[in-house]
Amino acid sequence: MQYSSNSPWGEIDCCEELYPGIYLVSTPSHGGVQVEWESAMLLSPAARKCGFLEGGFLWFEEDCCEQVVLRELLDKGLWQIPARIKEPNAFERSLNSTIEEYHPEYWADRQKQLNKAAKPRRKSCKNISR
Repeated sequence: MQYSSNSPWGEIDCCEELYPGIYLVSTPSHGGVQVEWESAMLLSPAARKCGFLEGGFLWFEEDCCEQVVLRELLDKGLWQIPARIKEPNAFERSLNSTIEEYHPEYWADRQKQLNKAAKPRRKSCKNISR
């Protein structure tokens, strides 16, 4: 499937593929991220809840929702901050603060998953009798 030529915000005039099936789109007045349903399965359930379905795609509005998709792609190593972004650390901080403000449930779930992944696993020892 290809990206749609129309978005919830009007006709798409610019489109950048972030990852196969995931596009950053803009219209003359607005934009966001368009995700093909098959590619949406790459996103966590918590991330998918931050978007909305329309026209067979999952959409994430640019002001406060697309940051969730960008954060997920960064965390999974599926996207890198483009070289045109001169201050990648500031860009990432901005992503995080927007998510924390507008999607606190997603942020809490992400933090929980990161903490779970960071905890060392305990090795089980079995009694070995000789």
